[in-house]
Amino acid sequence: MNWIAIIVFLVVGAVLIALELVALPGGVAGILGGVAMIIAIWQSYAQYGIVAGNIVLIVSVIVVVALLLLLMRNKTWKRMGLKEEVDSKVNTVDEEKIAVGATGTTISRLAPAGKAVINGQTCEVHTISAFIDENRPVEVIKIDGYLIIVKEINQ
Repeated sequence: MNWIAIIVFLVVGAVLIALELVALPGGVAGILGGVAMIIAIWQSYAQYGIVAGNIVLIVSVIVVVALLLLLMRNKTWKRMGLKEEVDSKVNTVDEEKIAVGATGTTISRLAPAGKAVINGQTCEVHTISAFIDENRPVEVIKIDGYLIIVKEINQ
């Protein structure tokens, strides 16, 4: 194995270990990266002797430690993380319009959750029984916090 192959194995190994830390959890990329680095170090000892093998080993350890330190810094994660805030909100139940016994119409299929218009207010509703198709009349049977539970009204 020549120096180019050894360097390629070291670089691929370091990249796989970095990917394991940042993007590919599960261990496979880290194990493959470690194996690639071990093969490169072993081949440098076998082909070029103890001095070259020691140099490759020391450089590999320094590169991996530096890479770990770079990835674990707070600024690195801030650059990779999302900066947007989610400003959506959960059902806000207007108790004057939506109460137990109020009726409305589904505007999407409830399987078991979907949308309905109840007393002119569009909200997310749930059913505890079978699915309910759209454009079907429903009645509120229970309100548990922000969870509105309905049943189909049989006509």
